[in-house]
Amino acid sequence: MPLLADLHNHSCLSPCGSLDLSPGVLAALAGEKGVRVLALTDHNSALNCPAFAGHCSRLGIVPIFGLEATSREEIHALCLFTCLDAALAFGGYVYSLITPFPNDPEKTGDQVYVDEDDTIEGEVEYFLSSAIDLGIDELGPKAKEYGGLVIPAHVDRPAFSMTSQFGVIVKGPWAAVECTRIPPRFFLPSGDGAPIDTLGYPRISSSDAHYPEHVARRPFELDASYEELLPGGPGTEADIEVLKQALARRPSV
Repeated sequence: MPLLADLHNHSCLSPCGSLDLSPGVLAALAGEKGVRVLALTDHNSALNCPAFAGHCSRLGIVPIFGLEATSREEIHALCLFTCLDAALAFGGYVYSLITPFPNDPEKTGDQVYVDEDDTIEGEVEYFLSSAIDLGIDELGPKAKEYGGLVIPAHVDRPAFSMTSQFGVIVKGPWAAVECTRIPPRFFLPSGDGAPIDTLGYPRISSSDAHYPEHVARRPFELDASYEELLPGGPGTEADIEVLKQALARRPSV
């Protein structure tokens, strides 16, 4: 039986996210709405993933750890891992490439990471929504080196997407492409634009939650069982090959 999945969500670590959306709140709300495979993907950082892991384990949710990277071209891409340590290591690498622009919480928002009790452990210095010094063509191979996969984010949005920056979807080692609606169309202020050619990549939708009320607003069905994805049970590492295979079975046209 397919599982309800949502692979794009933020927390209080993202400067554009709500302080009310802690990793625990995200997991609890998603679980209440039937989501069984859930990713935390803050901007350019995975520092809230350790707390997220604990909450998902208790709630019987398959946790996917990651971040939403902003490439040199200002294209957003989901970098996803099933291994927490790999996600943290990749997050550290990405942060080392970020534009060193100090964050001003009063102007651009808080960037806090927390423990499982929602106690603030620290605040990130540089503005996390900045671009990193890595092109979109480099991002996929680099994430693969760390054992992860990459999904271009919200390809049909008029900003921070492949179509907003390049005008088209470009080929790459993408496990899928994320759309705000399926089938995706170019954005026009006057209404729907032309269909977007997603080059035969599997299509998913995700919530891109920044506030509690956004959680589980656009999940999708993943053709895999809980036992296949998490053979060791709660608290263990999910099988990334099973995740890749399930994504590959998603509709592509």
